[in-house]
Amino acid sequence: MKKFLGTLDWETFHRMDPFQKAPYFQGEDGRPYHVLVAQQFDRAALEALGHLATTVRRMAKTEKGMDFLAGLLRHKRAMLYFTQPSSRTFLSFTAACQILGMPVGEVRDTAVSSEFKGESKEDSVRTFSSYYDLIIMREKDGGLAERMAWVFARTDRPVPVVNAGSGKDQHPTQALLDIYTLQRSFETRGGIDGKVILFVGDLLRGRTVRSLSWLLTHYRNVHQIFAAPPELQLASDVQEALKKAGASYELTDDFETHIPEADAIYMTRVQDEWDLPGERRTFDNRKYGFRVEHLSVLKSDAVLMHPFPRRQEIAVEVDADPRAVYWRQMRNGMWIRVALIATIFGKDHDILESGLIS
Repeated sequence: MKKFLGTLDWETFHRMDPFQKAPYFQGEDGRPYHVLVAQQFDRAALEALGHLATTVRRMAKTEKGMDFLAGLLRHKRAMLYFTQPSSRTFLSFTAACQILGMPVGEVRDTAVSSEFKGESKEDSVRTFSSYYDLIIMREKDGGLAERMAWVFARTDRPVPVVNAGSGKDQHPTQALLDIYTLQRSFETRGGIDGKVILFVGDLLRGRTVRSLSWLLTHYRNVHQIFAAPPELQLASDVQEALKKAGASYELTDDFETHIPEADAIYMTRVQDEWDLPGERRTFDNRKYGFRVEHLSVLKSDAVLMHPFPRRQEIAVEVDADPRAVYWRQMRNGMWIRVALIATIFGKDHDILESGLIS
């Protein structure tokens, strides 16, 4: 049974952990209504979204298929409220909406909005809900997307909210595209079950790692290795969640030793935009970077991933290796977001039953 967000006062809801909040983001039919935390997706949902994304990408290879997709949501409109710098996430959501025929509005600079005049973020976003049917938000301050979902539950025009990156908290749609990339990479190797996933870099402040590490707990016998300097190691609350889930994981400051056992390596950059005044947290790319010489010890069927933007964590020369899948990973973001938006609006069955894919 769906839990109605409108029954909770804000303080009660705000104090909940992501596991407690997750049921409030689902629709009556079990589909996601809001997409705010990784914890609202179980394995069945992940596999359904992956299957739908693959169907969409095959359908989009033909003019007839693209015309069909473009007619699904042409009666809906999407607002992209991206007040934190973004290129890939913004463009992939824009492209996803366009594939489904949705006109898109955007606010990327609050200096040209009424926030410049002192309007609150809450009032700004509620204003968008008067004109648009879907709000996609990327915000440096954590919690605003959840706050707006709660606010909308008390209005006469509730609209779905998608978290496209919330502070240092979560980035659930990045985790969905990462899982989809792993699904496709291992589809002839028994899937994600039983694989070793090695995370490297700034794991303390990387919200993609927070979300993906949880989604991996839905797969059997996955072992997660977190390689980072101690000051940038995985946050204690994520470790606690992994323990409660019974996940197999280990922490290390030695990246190179674990390269040969990894089925997937997930590289990350220094997240120095989160540095406090006078603070400078970084890592040595010679110790936590993937270099050309590492290819010789990487499994022949392993994959190398990165959520981008990249600095020097992966040598550019590595791009030519077929195991470097981060460019495909980025493109996968568009397809999984098409699948997600279609699912939110109940168009997943229309796609799967269209008969356009033999």
